[in-house]
Amino acid sequence: MASTMGFRVSPFSTINSCQRNRFRAQAQKLDGGSSTVRSSDSAIVNGASVAGKREKEKDGSLIIEQGNGHFRSRAGQRTSGDTVLEDLAPLWDDGYGTQTVKDYFNAVKEISTAHGGAPRWFCPVECGRPLKDSPTILFLPGLDGTGMGLILHHKALGKAFEVRCLHIPVQDRTPFEGLVELVEEAVKSEYALSPNKPIYLLGDSFGGCLALAVAARNPTVDLVLILANPATPFGRSQLQPLFPFLEALPDGLHVTVPFLLSSVMGDPVKMASVNIENRLPPTKKIEQLSYNLTAMLPCLPELANIMPKDTLLWRLRLIKSAAAYANSRLHAVTAEVLLLASGKDNMLPSGEEAKRLKRSLQNCKVRYFKDSGHTLLLEDGIGLLTIIKGTCMYRRSRSRDLIKNFIPPSMTEFKYGFDQVVGLFRSITDSVMLSTLEDGKIVKGLSGVPDEGPVLLVGYHNLLGLELISIIEKFLSEKNIMVRGIAHPVLFSDRDDNSSPEFSVADWVKVFGGVPVAATNLYKLLSTKSHVLLYPGGAREALHFKGEEYKLIWPDQQEFVRMAARFGATIVPFGAVGYDDIFQLLLDYNDLMKIPLLNDFIKDTIRRDSIKIRDEQSGEVANQNIFPPVLLPKVPPGRYYYLFGKPIKTQGMESILKDKEKANQLYLQIKSEVERIVSYLIKKREEDPYRSLLDRKFYQAIYSSDTPSFDP
Repeated sequence: MASTMGFRVSPFSTINSCQRNRFRAQAQKLDGGSSTVRSSDSAIVNGASVAGKREKEKDGSLIIEQGNGHFRSRAGQRTSGDTVLEDLAPLWDDGYGTQTVKDYFNAVKEISTAHGGAPRWFCPVECGRPLKDSPTILFLPGLDGTGMGLILHHKALGKAFEVRCLHIPVQDRTPFEGLVELVEEAVKSEYALSPNKPIYLLGDSFGGCLALAVAARNPTVDLVLILANPATPFGRSQLQPLFPFLEALPDGLHVTVPFLLSSVMGDPVKMASVNIENRLPPTKKIEQLSYNLTAMLPCLPELANIMPKDTLLWRLRLIKSAAAYANSRLHAVTAEVLLLASGKDNMLPSGEEAKRLKRSLQNCKVRYFKDSGHTLLLEDGIGLLTIIKGTCMYRRSRSRDLIKNFIPPSMTEFKYGFDQVVGLFRSITDSVMLSTLEDGKIVKGLSGVPDEGPVLLVGYHNLLGLELISIIEKFLSEKNIMVRGIAHPVLFSDRDDNSSPEFSVADWVKVFGGVPVAATNLYKLLSTKSHVLLYPGGAREALHFKGEEYKLIWPDQQEFVRMAARFGATIVPFGAVGYDDIFQLLLDYNDLMKIPLLNDFIKDTIRRDSIKIRDEQSGEVANQNIFPPVLLPKVPPGRYYYLFGKPIKTQGMESILKDKEKANQLYLQIKSEVERIVSYLIKKREEDPYRSLLDRKFYQAIYSSDTPSFDP
């Protein structure tokens, strides 16, 4: 029987209103299980021809065009002379918003009319070149089969992955088992080239069934599955009653089907909101949204050309068989799975299915998007790469390394995180940031903190750690420095009993550089000359009790001083005050434990989630019997104040590594300096004429500028 195999990677770029891509690639089925691709494969990209052909080296080894635009041999070595990007600077451009759903319709129209033949892989040119040693991600499309469902995420994913997309031509009738074999062959080929790297399978709807089937058949391959509303619950789909209607529908009336499908595929408002800047005034947002919706409407009839009646019926039957195949083999899936489920999926019961799959799969995480429709990847919201990073699913090797594999936040992530996630808190607190120069002078801003690492920021943990928000933001916006926070391991445990958790603040902590507290992580960060944020008081200090306001609850031993000296790091003690002007501590842990209905619940929660990180320590800091307190907002709220003290250089202090007494002296000096800074800020904030929110907002309304504070 003839097998189907398209070309391994063929360059492809979406069209715009002025240009039209021309594709001359042809794939042929050959008896005996082989396939060929004509060497004339090419595309016109921005007026220039980009070849997509296989070539042979003198020694006969095959060279194929690698994902994202460069070449590699069968040994996996790049053959181009281009410089490979080692890392990304913070606030890099991920391109989100430059492509819209209108571009998607234009692209699928072009690729659907330009190509016949067998299913094939292509690499979007706009993905660019990835970082060094990036893993491969294979995108498996949904009902449309075009492979263009990632168009909003191409540039961002192209920095972290070798991106390959599967295109199933309109008239192709390859059965599901044939598509499984095609993807399986690509997986095995990638595994042979890079056996120590994971291979990502990104399945959208129907593609989710395809990814599960391949994973079930290849349990020994290091696969990571990302499933967006997988079609495994197709038997309960809202499309089931349409089968008899579609079969009886005259061909002349098929043009009405796209409008019917559009009502169940996704949220048109979220689709049209992709390129709308969040910081625009409401009237401008509405104007832009209206324009985008109007521009999308003429594109809907094109769905009739993308999926003619016979193709639509074939694809629906294909999904039915795919769902049955995947469901019967869920027990065999050992791969890591990240499941993205929509709350407003009018095509599939994705929310309920997420709960079922989490129970059925061995290693499955779920993120639930309550306001999204079926076409989650084509709607406005959080970028796909952001979700992958925030769930700690990104890695470049078999082991997960949150330091080595960290990708700093992009400008889009920065704006979304600090505008949408914590925007209200930022607006209310209006932080004052001060630092100390080497001569002891206190200045506004962060100029006193060294730009070159390694730098260890050591300070007091405010209630609930709310001071973290402004620290991360100010270092990024003012110094373009990524501060890596040492966080409690419970944030990384993913032990939530809720089978459909939303993308939360804990996920954003990981996006913005948080790592679990561990000596090995601190070692790695300092060895890479990072700026590290450390709270010796940890969770006990951040969840302190009544009467412990601004009290340092630090361990008796110096946990970090000798580590800093080992790498010659600069230690910057700092303090922050203000939470007591924002909230009142109404009920602490001791109060909550006195409530009979809550007592057992708190004990069970602590027993289930407790991760002991200081078993060898004594004193109050080792007390892990803590629980989030009940807070009462203050009206009007106050303000946050920060002061970074004079830098303490450990370069040349190698004697501390062996002399515990000297290490302890430096430790006590740092602790004393943090206490002094906290006392200084508590006193100086009394001199701030704009300490109250009402005074600050009144000032901003008149002068349209940053609100001043006390003189240092």
